[in-house]
Amino acid sequence: MTHIDQAQAEYEIFPQEFKSIIISTVSQAGIPNASYTPFVMDDAKNIYIYVSGLAIHTQNILVNPGVSVLFIDDESKSDQIFARRRLSFDCTATLIERETEAWNQIVSQFQERFGGIIQVLRDLPDFRIFRLTPSAGRFIIGFGTAYQISGEQLDKLIHITGN
Repeated sequence: MTHIDQAQAEYEIFPQEFKSIIISTVSQAGIPNASYTPFVMDDAKNIYIYVSGLAIHTQNILVNPGVSVLFIDDESKSDQIFARRRLSFDCTATLIERETEAWNQIVSQFQERFGGIIQVLRDLPDFRIFRLTPSAGRFIIGFGTAYQISGEQLDKLIHITGN
C-alpha cells in the first residue's frame, strides 16, 4: 500500500472517531468565534449540527453561513504536540426547516447517536439543525504528511509539498 493509499484509508475513518467538532464562525461585524458542537455526518460528508438559537455560533451562522470545522486528536493521543492529526473543512451552512422529512430523519440520527437528550432538545423551539456542506479541506497526519482534499465527493487527497 502506498503512502497516499494509507493516508486515504486513514482519512475515510478519521471523522468516525469523534462525537463533536470544533466550529469557527464569524459575526456580521467580522468578529470570529470558536466553539464546539456534537454532530452527525452523512455519506456525502455533509455535517449536521443541532444547536441552540441562543448560541453565538448559531447567531453568526444565520448572518454568515461560512463555517470552518475541525476534527483534532486529543492531546493525550499525540506523540508530538506540534503535529496532532487533524482534519478541517471549509463549509457552507444551510438551515434545515423544522418538522420536514429531512429534519425528522436527521433528528433520528442524533437520537441514535446521542440518546435521550435529543428528545429534550427536540421540544425546545430555539434549537436548529444546520447542514454544513464542505467545499474543500485539509488532512494533516503529521510533519510532512499534509493533504489538500478535493474532488466532487471530497475523496481525493493531494500531498502538499514545499514546492
